[in-house]
Amino acid sequence: MTHVLVTAPFTETLTNKIRQVSDEIKLEQRTLPDGRWPDDWTTEAEVYYAVNGLPQPEQAPNLRWVQVHWAGVDSLVDEPIWDSDIAITSASGIHATNMAQYVFAQLLAWANKTRLWFHYQAQNEWPRQRWDKFLPDELNGRTLGILGYGSIGREVARLGKAFGMKVLVTKRNVKQPKDVGYIIRGSGDPGGDVPDRIYPGEATRSMLSECDYVVVTLPLTAKTHHIFNEDLLKEMKPNAYLVNVGRGGLIDEKALVKALKKGWIAGAGLDVFEEEPLPADSPLWSLENVILTPHISGFTAHYDQRAVDLFVENLRRYITGEPLLNQVNREAGY
Repeated sequence: MTHVLVTAPFTETLTNKIRQVSDEIKLEQRTLPDGRWPDDWTTEAEVYYAVNGLPQPEQAPNLRWVQVHWAGVDSLVDEPIWDSDIAITSASGIHATNMAQYVFAQLLAWANKTRLWFHYQAQNEWPRQRWDKFLPDELNGRTLGILGYGSIGREVARLGKAFGMKVLVTKRNVKQPKDVGYIIRGSGDPGGDVPDRIYPGEATRSMLSECDYVVVTLPLTAKTHHIFNEDLLKEMKPNAYLVNVGRGGLIDEKALVKALKKGWIAGAGLDVFEEEPLPADSPLWSLENVILTPHISGFTAHYDQRAVDLFVENLRRYITGEPLLNQVNREAGY
């Protein structure tokens, strides 16, 4: 019997889907108070589906595998589980379609100058010299650079090609172009065939110098923290638009503000920040060449359904002894 503990508030329909994986599953569902594992809680579970709180080793002596509800695992680095032999798998892949849609909402909003749409509508004004004010930048023929070629980056690339863009990407291991993680059917780039060129991370500067639009989907690790510093921002085109849906810590915000004010780049679309909520005194709020959103790019009404679909497949693999999808590489940090 495989004892499975779930602390996500899944509906009965979704928990039944987990139970149906095997008759040999004992499913326990709890709700963590305040999102933290209480000091007086213990579990005999072998498998734990975790939203936030993690137990100490002595509180879960039988634990062998943790499936995390989110794609990012940077918050686990300081947890005891990180230095254990317990398998960790992430929810990478379930956000690909909605986050890629968000990215293109950003790109299209910038390219079509939608701020002006709403400005003149609010003023009840039909503006003069409309050609000069509203002339858009067509995505077709532009060069799209993607830092990080995981599931989100692959779906962004696929959509970029549909818009007629030249697609350049960076990838940690350029010798492995295929996607080995969880894939939503019909999405992404399973074979790694979409990009016009794949660069190793060491060649990021070269790639950026060619790009009109740059999308950051990297995980946050010790190596990627502030990867976008002043030097890297200076490598970008002055007409370039930068979108970050990875983690706020990937970009040195002070350097970004400087780049936006001095015109090193044309603009930025930011959904994640070094400090969240973004402080009210951040200069990013008042810059007219920035489009800000409050960390919403991962939102979708299908989140729990997709998360359970991934967990069900991984649970089946766990029971049958097959390799788990989205296993976290501790050395790489994600």
